[in-house]
Amino acid sequence: MSSNLRHERHSISDLKIHLVCVAKYRRQIFTIESLNLIEKSFREVALKMNFKVLEFNGESDHIHVLLEYPPKLSISQIVNAVKGVSSRRYGQAGFEKPYGKDALWSPSYFVSSVGGAPLEILKSYIQNQEKPSSTTLKDGVLNPIL
Repeated sequence: MSSNLRHERHSISDLKIHLVCVAKYRRQIFTIESLNLIEKSFREVALKMNFKVLEFNGESDHIHVLLEYPPKLSISQIVNAVKGVSSRRYGQAGFEKPYGKDALWSPSYFVSSVGGAPLEILKSYIQNQEKPSSTTLKDGVLNPIL
């Protein structure tokens, strides 16, 4: 049976996010070539940091990325790394940044967790857990709590 779960030394996880990054000043500067360069940068960072780019696409002023990542990484670490590297590579490749500034990206971003069961089903699952009885386990023997 195949599993889409990430198996690490001390954890099993299924963490996926939808990330949206916007060009600084929402300028329409991206071309097919520049989006390909940005995607390549994202994938190189992902390889080094041990997360995965599952899907990547963009328009002339923003990008959408679906990422799967381990619990040891924070979302802000991932975003800082991919935005920093892609901005640097974008400039090195000779693409024009908005208004000639040093930054390619707006400092903000949108992120949303994706996948898994709907929230209402998770709430119901947690609420319906079997509560322990009014006894304790002492020396392998159940004893009522007095």
